[in-house]
Amino acid sequence: MWGVGTVHHIAWRAKDDQDLLDWQKHADNKGHQVTEVRDRNYFNAVYFREPGEILYEIATDPPGFAHDESYETMGEEVKLPPQYEDRRETLTESLIPIKVRELD
Repeated sequence: MWGVGTVHHIAWRAKDDQDLLDWQKHADNKGHQVTEVRDRNYFNAVYFREPGEILYEIATDPPGFAHDESYETMGEEVKLPPQYEDRRETLTESLIPIKVRELD
């Protein structure tokens, strides 16, 4: 049951797709049921659970968060992966507006 102090998942970094495949094979060889590589738009990832049911994620750095907007404009708009665009209104209506201050 979800509650305060529970863990949804733990994520680790893979430097690129080959590193991710190496980790996928390693986890599989250790007896974990590892997912196929999943394209998460900003990174690729594999997932598996340990005996205590904690979900582990191993995710790549590339392509990164700057592939659909520049560093200069990053954060000015809410960006969503294509599979969530049809839910944009529902997903964004509960966001708390934030104001980014320019520092001297």
